[in-house]
Amino acid sequence: MYYIGYDIGSSSIKVALVEAETGKKIIVLNEPQNEMEIVSLQPDWAEQDPEIWWQHICVATKRAIREANIDASKIKGVGISYQMHGLVVVDENGSPLRNSIIWCDSRAVEIGNTAFTELGEEKCMTHLLNSPGNFTASKLKWVKENEHEVYKKVYKYMLPGDYIAYKLTGEITTTKNGLSEGMLWDYKENKVADWLLDYYGIAPSMTPKIVENFSNQGFLNEKGAKESGLPIDIPVVYRAGDQPNNALSLNVLNAGEVAATGGTSGVFYAVTDATIGKSTRVNNFVHVNFEEKNPRIGKLLNINGAGIQYRWLRNNMGDETYESMNHKAAKIAIGSDGLVVLPFGNGAERMFNNKNIGTHFLNLNLNIHSSSHLFRAALEGIAFSFVYGMECLKDDNATIGVIRAGNDNLFRSEIFSNTVATLIGHEIEIYNTTGAVGAARAVGLTDGDFEKFGSNISKNDHVMTFLPLQNSESYQVAYQKWKKELEIILTHNK
Repeated sequence: MYYIGYDIGSSSIKVALVEAETGKKIIVLNEPQNEMEIVSLQPDWAEQDPEIWWQHICVATKRAIREANIDASKIKGVGISYQMHGLVVVDENGSPLRNSIIWCDSRAVEIGNTAFTELGEEKCMTHLLNSPGNFTASKLKWVKENEHEVYKKVYKYMLPGDYIAYKLTGEITTTKNGLSEGMLWDYKENKVADWLLDYYGIAPSMTPKIVENFSNQGFLNEKGAKESGLPIDIPVVYRAGDQPNNALSLNVLNAGEVAATGGTSGVFYAVTDATIGKSTRVNNFVHVNFEEKNPRIGKLLNINGAGIQYRWLRNNMGDETYESMNHKAAKIAIGSDGLVVLPFGNGAERMFNNKNIGTHFLNLNLNIHSSSHLFRAALEGIAFSFVYGMECLKDDNATIGVIRAGNDNLFRSEIFSNTVATLIGHEIEIYNTTGAVGAARAVGLTDGDFEKFGSNISKNDHVMTFLPLQNSESYQVAYQKWKKELEIILTHNK
């Protein structure tokens, strides 16, 4: 028997098949082979057609079944991970009325900031644990204000994962964790934040029915089964945003455990049991195993400009590979001979209160600096941004016990991982897993045995551990120089 998991990213759709009994990976692949298009009609806008996600899911599912050479009838459940904070609006027939406004779109920043001011910091932080910010609710308000003809036809709003669950089952539903990602969940009242919808002038009837995680959230209907290649009547059991799901994939489920991601964007996601919001630079979400009597909150510190910075360098430096870039960077001393890179060129940064400060290459000396210095300074700059983010998390009362990360882009670099581990003073455990694998394994959690789930991850997926280096002085000096340059830019942008 098998479970299947999807991870709906903004660059590709990933699918994984795992053995139901052991969680062993059978196959992991992604579609399309090149990155999916992000439509940007104006600066800082980002949209995708949700039907494209579905098309790639169908292709990827059939590929996975074919290439794994398994009997599709033995797939017994579906788990879904998805890009957070996106907005999909559909009419009464379930058809999308416009492109999805995705996570990195910044058009609703001022709408959320105004709501935070007018509704009051105390109300927002005690009930939402966040500012309404640039999240799903504010994006829906933007549609209401700017696309009147579209808005008049809206039957339901959804998160991206809700839309895929709908395509599979024909049922429009959402989850507590999904609503919390959109700033639509009231932690104090343990229900939908209808007062925020009322403030935005949005009808509460637009909110989908809420289903519980690790339960039968809906069964594949004939249309969803035929198009995807999956068996009819199997359940969708689990769905979560990519960062909470990444945490689950890394066995980050309890207070004091932290998941780190070093992909296009960078993330620290710290689990806590405190339903308190303090800083708007850190966002709080219902974690996948949240219960009212046993709350689990994920504190998310996001860095938009992370791996995308290193990818930009690779794409614009000829025939370099990440391996060759890392090799050249390793030949340069810590601190990159004074060259500083601030890697924040991918839109507004929440940890800077939604300022867009851009990427900066500082102190470039044409007589001494080479491409190798650029590679080292970029890796250090991204690592330093993680360290700065960890300081923000600790300021928000996050407790750090253990840090776990996937064996993905940035954490493959010893320079990056050693720099982060040394400056934050914590071990970083590296695991060879993915969000799609985690979503597939989560299908088996209807039994609630999180301890067994976690032990299987430790047994099957642990790769290595980066330890803080004992001699940290040169790292500290380089970080303080970087931080000083950052603070000058932040002051200038006030």
